[in-house]
Amino acid sequence: MKKKTISQQYLVTDEPYYLPVGKEVELFESAYRHQIPVLLKGPTGCGKTRFMQYMAWKLKRPLVTVSCHDDLTASDLVGRYLVRGGETVWVDGPLTTAVRAGGFCYLDEIVEARKDTTVVIHPLADDRRILPIEKKGEVLHAPPEFLIAVSYNPGYQSVLKDLKQSTRQRFLALEFTYPHRELEAEIVMHESGVNEDTARPLVSLAEKTRNLKDRGLIEGASTRLLIHAGKLIAAGIEPGKACETAVAGPLTDDHEMLGSLNEIISALF
Repeated sequence: MKKKTISQQYLVTDEPYYLPVGKEVELFESAYRHQIPVLLKGPTGCGKTRFMQYMAWKLKRPLVTVSCHDDLTASDLVGRYLVRGGETVWVDGPLTTAVRAGGFCYLDEIVEARKDTTVVIHPLADDRRILPIEKKGEVLHAPPEFLIAVSYNPGYQSVLKDLKQSTRQRFLALEFTYPHRELEAEIVMHESGVNEDTARPLVSLAEKTRNLKDRGLIEGASTRLLIHAGKLIAAGIEPGKACETAVAGPLTDDHEMLGSLNEIISALF
């Protein structure tokens, strides 16, 4: 069997289900054509990652995704020397892989990475479009097809967890939010298999929890949580129990707030 190339390994071959909320598709395409890095801002579970998958499919580019975390190092992104079979070999990191393949590198929740790590993307995210690989003494020049995109949730930002101005001013910012109720119901129906009579109360539940943000809840229910609840309901779980398990439980551990959420669920279902 013929071995797949790097580009083929990371291609999104099947069209991801994505319904545009605004002009995000056109704006991303323009950024891609003009080689402008993209910053996706929005709450958790609102479709930022699905959007990146959709755009990679639409523009026929490989997509390399990195879930950022506190222990992410520059070497994790760029690459490192490893010993294999008694030999020392260089292994590209995901960022280097994306540059070589002329693909999209998507750094999910960029604020979770250490600030000294994110600096490595700076020369790729400005007019230089280069990736210095210091350990190899090599400088990679990104091809025109390469694009770097990052995402973060402004709701979680703090003094310690925020993007430096030197980083964020390299990007075009696309603002994401939850879809309007009709569109969100359509997404829930498609993704979970429930009918409209079930999807609409689920969306109403989400809207009510979002109104409680900063009034007992850190974050309201995401579209993702509604889909989880919908899948349980489609599998035969009683709607109230499905919502308690898939929506209320993940949102909070506070017993008083859980009681309030369960009352809302009972009224809707």
